[in-house]
Amino acid sequence: MTQATTPSTRAATRVRHNLKFRVATVQYIQHIAPHMLRVTLVSPDLSDFVSASFDDHVKVFFPNPGETTPTLPTWGDNGPVWPEDKPRPPARDYTPRRYDNAAHTLTIDFALHGVGPAAEWAAQAQVGQVLGLGGPRGSMVIPPDYEWYVLFADETGLPAVGRFLEEAAPGARAIVFAEVGTPAEEIELAQRPNVQIHWLHRRAGVPGSLLLQAAQRLVIPDGDGFFWAAGESASIQSLRGTLLAHGVDKSRIRASAYWKHDAVEYHANLED
Repeated sequence: MTQATTPSTRAATRVRHNLKFRVATVQYIQHIAPHMLRVTLVSPDLSDFVSASFDDHVKVFFPNPGETTPTLPTWGDNGPVWPEDKPRPPARDYTPRRYDNAAHTLTIDFALHGVGPAAEWAAQAQVGQVLGLGGPRGSMVIPPDYEWYVLFADETGLPAVGRFLEEAAPGARAIVFAEVGTPAEEIELAQRPNVQIHWLHRRAGVPGSLLLQAAQRLVIPDGDGFFWAAGESASIQSLRGTLLAHGVDKSRIRASAYWKHDAVEYHANLED
């Protein structure tokens, strides 16, 4: 990696949204890779759904055993208020992959790895089942007019990458490093004339190790650009450290941990 960068004259902007809880029904299910399930949800409540950034997340609530509809909170003066007579449902964070306010639909891609309520639900998902949704509560909007973007993602970050490629400004330049287990796990991404997509197959390797190697070898393009990374906590933390060590200013980096080894639920923005 070469060429240190300076603080950008552009800045990511945090946008707050009114937090709303919704109930939605599974309308369509598609296996887009052996370990990636695409689920389209429908609900009249999605007519006012707002998601301002490609890497937003919604909280998905899953029914408890014996229930068909997850219990959701109401919004009180001091935040969410949960019913006292019912257990809280399990919940996980997911990227809003695609949404259509007119059709009242929201699409979410589930990476089928690990164990837990989300993986168990996805393994038996059927049309007509009901999930709960919360948010997004806010968005970190990355300026759309950087000269270039470099994105790093494992399977959990691919939905955000896919959305970025669909929503980026015409002519946007980007380099994508996408790490998956095998070639069979590659998913279809929008093909754009100024975008390079590099698939990395770790096979039995450590998750995120190939993303780190790609960051170490990367020659930074000339001009004003931005780095985005998402995946396993330790690997993305190391990747961010590599970028900083090679002179990339932290204002040009957005790095997020979408999961963590030995953690049941984990989502964190990695900052100083």
